[in-house]
Amino acid sequence: MTAIFVRFETPKELAEKIHKAVELARDTGRIRKGTNEVTKIVERGEAKFVVMAEDTSPPEILAHIPLLCEEKSTPYGYVPTKAELGSSAGINKGTASVAITDPGKAADLLKEIAGDIEKIRK
Repeated sequence: MTAIFVRFETPKELAEKIHKAVELARDTGRIRKGTNEVTKIVERGEAKFVVMAEDTSPPEILAHIPLLCEEKSTPYGYVPTKAELGSSAGINKGTASVAITDPGKAADLLKEIAGDIEKIRK
């Protein structure tokens, strides 16, 4: 069975919601940063939501993560830049991906985001 993934440019409003969710989870829950950490967390089934940066180059760095997320039924989304994602994650440099393992106060916002993403992908 071959999975087909539709990658889209994330609307600005949705990207802002995703950044807010990452910040809330960072402050009131738990996140993991970096593609290697995110891969491990998704494989273990511990990720509640995964965020990837659209400007990651080369894109092959992240190519496996949507496949893993689909396999583990983990919702995922994109934001425009690594720099913004790193800032939302609380680090002074860019990061290609972040996994939210404990959403904390971002739980309701993540449900809303997952619903928005599903509407866009259909």
